[in-house]
Amino acid sequence: MTSLADNQSEGKILILATETCAYPGADSVGQAHSSYPANTFILRVRAPALFPEHFYLDCFNKGISGIIIMSCGEECPYDGAYKAMATRLDRVYVMMRQQELDIRRLRLTAICTVCNRAFLNEVNQMNKVVQELGPPQMAQS
Repeated sequence: MTSLADNQSEGKILILATETCAYPGADSVGQAHSSYPANTFILRVRAPALFPEHFYLDCFNKGISGIIIMSCGEECPYDGAYKAMATRLDRVYVMMRQQELDIRRLRLTAICTVCNRAFLNEVNQMNKVVQELGPPQMAQS
């Protein structure tokens, strides 16, 4: 049995899951009675492109150790949103490097409504990264 303190030392993983693709994919993982690390928190979002660049740095600053943006990919119902998200992340990666944050802490991936294995794979990979890196240490400006 893990205690609350053990759970906190694992590092928190935030998943931004699009409501049309990735969130139903996460739901299908639950319906299949599969499990993933308890340090994972899923936030259902309309489109991750709506979040400004500083949002990700704020998350790391407030104790999130890893973020996975799970979207519909090129099949996104919002024209150009996936490419806009990828472009935005390029800018966030620059900001992360300036703060001496490992860019492996932030990942963009496409997850469909029935992608159980892909969902679990992404979460488990990020969990390994978070365990390897430990809590984020932001550089002092």
